Amino acid sequence: MKKTIIGLGVLALALAAPAFAYPLLLVNIVCFAMIACGYNLLVGYTKCISFGHTAYVGTAAYFTGYLLASQGWPVELGVLAGVAAAAVLGWLFGVLAIRRQGLYFGMITLAQSQLIYFLYLNATFTGGENGLQGVPRGKLLGFISLANDTVLYYFVLAIFVLVFLFVRRVIGSPFGHVLLGIRENEARATSMGFDVDRFKLLAFVLSAAITGLAGSLKTIAFGLATLTDVHWAAGADMLVMVLVGG
Repeated sequence: MKKTIIGLGVLALALAAPAFAYPLLLVNIVCFAMIACGYNLLVGYTKCISFGHTAYVGTAAYFTGYLLASQGWPVELGVLAGVAAAAVLGWLFGVLAIRRQGLYFGMITLAQSQLIYFLYLNATFTGGENGLQGVPRGKLLGFISLANDTVLYYFVLAIFVLVFLFVRRVIGSPFGHVLLGIRENEARATSMGFDVDRFKLLAFVLSAAITGLAGSLKTIAFGLATLTDVHWAAGADMLVMVLVGG
């Protein structure tokens, strides 16, 4: 009951926030909160510390930005395509990374993110060092314009609430309990018959998809995608957010 009241209070503050703060600043904060939720699903519940999640944020950002700016896709499909691209990349990289643990896992993910960084640095559709600019916000459902910053904020906030509830549901599910078991004692989880690598991989993909969603929304909000989203330093920021936030 106490947690419910606190949650409703936080939601009420979030809804009233545009009256007291710049909406785009609030959008940025909500996107980072979404990144922390997705990143924590992997780090906090499997103890697999990834230094390469910027690859998924940047991949979703570039895919969404390119499809909206150059192909004229509607905003919903552009975001879904970005999330799908991040999830597929997460699966490909996760298959390789989860075979290792500890520092080795972290170094593999860091190398993967740097590979993606140099790929996007030299790709033509990303704009290189200049970034992918001029991404339109478009219209939600074909008639709700996202050009207004406040409307955009409420759109992003609604998605964040859904993501937060989804993550809570995952954590409270049997799947989430297995992840907790892996975090506490991986050897025991294996001895009980659980395919630990498969559970880790699924957590990795879900984490990549959620962080990618935040990257797509940031691109729509600010109208650009840059190499900053893919740089390894942004991955360190994710880790700090999760550690400080508990």
